[in-house]
Amino acid sequence: MKYFILVIGVLLGAYRVVPAFSHGGGTDSNGCHTNHKTGGYHCH
Repeated sequence: MKYFILVIGVLLGAYRVVPAFSHGGGTDSNGCHTNHKTGGYHCH
């Protein structure tokens, strides 16, 4: 029964997968960088 619930959970969770796309650009020593188009600063 535990395995059945696990399989159902995995199958339902698979529908929530969102593709992620990488982008070029160097990062600083903290693993962060500035998006020059928006001016935002984010970390990976």
